[in-house]
Amino acid sequence: MSTREKRFAICVDNRGAGDLDIRKVYRVLQDKDAAATGYVRVIDESGEDYLYPADYFVIIELPQKAKRAWTATRNSAMRRSSSNNPLQRTGSRVARSGR
Repeated sequence: MSTREKRFAICVDNRGAGDLDIRKVYRVLQDKDAAATGYVRVIDESGEDYLYPADYFVIIELPQKAKRAWTATRNSAMRRSSSNNPLQRTGSRVARSGR
């Protein structure tokens, strides 16, 4: 695999990792030293890359079209979040009465 090839993984565990969401796809960066010690370098919800236990993830292969779409979506989201205006989330959870 080339060092520039994009790798992705699905999070299957997030014990103690507040910046990971289970069942979410994350970008994995190549880090041989981390891999040798049982870790992977992942770009998490903070937008930064951090080391996490490798068993928190399952490496997946995405079709090229999905890789391009995922990367484009993440890049545009990062640009939007860097503005001074807070993001408005649509479809956010609303407390239901009677629970």
